[in-house]
Amino acid sequence: MAANENILILDREQIEQKVNRMAYQIYEQNFDEKHIVVCGIVERGFLLARKIYDKLKEITDFELELCAVHVDKNNLKAKNITIDPNPGDLSQKSVILCDDVLYTGKTLAYAAIPFLEGGAKKLQCLVLIQRHHLNFPVQPTYIGMNLATTIQEHVTVNLLDDARVVLG
Repeated sequence: MAANENILILDREQIEQKVNRMAYQIYEQNFDEKHIVVCGIVERGFLLARKIYDKLKEITDFELELCAVHVDKNNLKAKNITIDPNPGDLSQKSVILCDDVLYTGKTLAYAAIPFLEGGAKKLQCLVLIQRHHLNFPVQPTYIGMNLATTIQEHVTVNLLDDARVVLG
C-alpha cells in the first residue's frame, strides 16, 4: 500500500449489515435473558452501541438499557472509568460492551472492570473490527469483521453521516 493511500474496507450499507448480523447473534445467544445493558466506549464504541441497541429494540422484547463508558485512553486505570447513566445492580443483567476497533485489547480490558466488579450476570464484548494484535486476554463474543493489518496501518471508523471504515 502506497503512503497516504486509503482503502475503503466497509461502506455504510456493509456496516449496517454487520450491525444487523451482530444484533441477531446477540438475540440468539441471549434469548433467555430478560435484561441487557448495551454499553459503548465513548466515542465510536458508543455510536456502535447505539446502532446495536436500536436494532435490538426492533427485533427483541428484552428490557434494554444504553450506557456510555467513559475511558481516559491516555490514563487507563479502573478509577478513571465511568458509566453514564449508571446501570445500577448488574446481578440480573447481561452486559454487551462495544467498541469500534479491537487492536491490543487494553482499552476493552480496562473498560470491562466496572462490569466485573459490579457483578454483571454475563459480560460479552462486541467489536466492529478485530485487528489481531492483542496484548491483553480479550476475545470478543461478536465480531463485525476480522481484518489482517500490520501494526503500522491505521483503521479509521466513521459511524456518522458518511459511515465507512477505511484502512490507511
